[in-house]
Amino acid sequence: MKIPDPVDGCDPADSCGQAEFSNELIALAFTDNLGDHDPAGNALRRKATDRAHPHRNDPAPNRIAMPSPRKLCFLASNAEIARESRERLVAIYGDHPESEAEVFVALGGDGFMLQILQRARKFDRPVYGMNRGTVGFLMNDYADEGLVERLEQAEEEIINPLAMTATDVAGNTRKALAINEVALLRAGPQAAWLQIVVDGRVRLEELICDGAIISTPAGSTAYNYSAHGPILPIGSDVLALTPVAAFRPRRWRGAILPKSARISFRVLDHEKRPVMADADGNSATNVTSVDVESEPSIRHRILFDHGHGLSERLIREQFA
Repeated sequence: MKIPDPVDGCDPADSCGQAEFSNELIALAFTDNLGDHDPAGNALRRKATDRAHPHRNDPAPNRIAMPSPRKLCFLASNAEIARESRERLVAIYGDHPESEAEVFVALGGDGFMLQILQRARKFDRPVYGMNRGTVGFLMNDYADEGLVERLEQAEEEIINPLAMTATDVAGNTRKALAINEVALLRAGPQAAWLQIVVDGRVRLEELICDGAIISTPAGSTAYNYSAHGPILPIGSDVLALTPVAAFRPRRWRGAILPKSARISFRVLDHEKRPVMADADGNSATNVTSVDVESEPSIRHRILFDHGHGLSERLIREQFA
């Protein structure tokens, strides 16, 4: 398959160029006969990457300076260390209700951070996390002193979540948002059989697997990475589709899809092979179909210490 040059008179940044690229990228992702050592396949991958990220070395557009915050709201997980840390910080900086706060300060782990990002969204307030959990990929290091100065110098990242609509065997629908990923997982002893549809077109007739994951760039180092999916650069307008323990097709390792894609999973033989769907901890059981798409109208604002933003963390994670 050859990627054609841009059509004369059609700027690749406009709608026709984006549509052309999207179709090429999707076709590449679901092509099963281009191996790692296939020169044509490797050239195609390089060209698709260049088309996907023409400005990948540019400064991140969502990174902005943080004004000096005066009203902080401290929120802690149920962990004892988090509650004790909150008491110390409130004694130093004071505390304000969520409705009055300029910044939410989350004390816990990544799971707690995801919860607070959802709560802060309705106030359109940024969240600064300090790690009182385990991994803390979305968190900053904890320290009692110097918090205001750290916030003044912090880098803000904007994250658009995934919107999941899951339909179960009774015809009920469940909707949920996911900052990290939406995952379909087998709910019984037998492998799941999934059909994958992208933008209304069947791309994979049958995937026999333990599950499948759709991940955002922010979530690409979580479950997606543990399932051998790619780490996606922050600011790249793509999503990762990664199979979990794929049995058939054996050589299919997943796909990188445009952020604008609408991905639908149809569960085949759901009575014999039940499947559940999960969006960052919001689960639906016995699903028959799951639709996933990015929700650009919803913004989650997250703050990182200067020089330790998501882009740096993603790079660091790959060399850990």
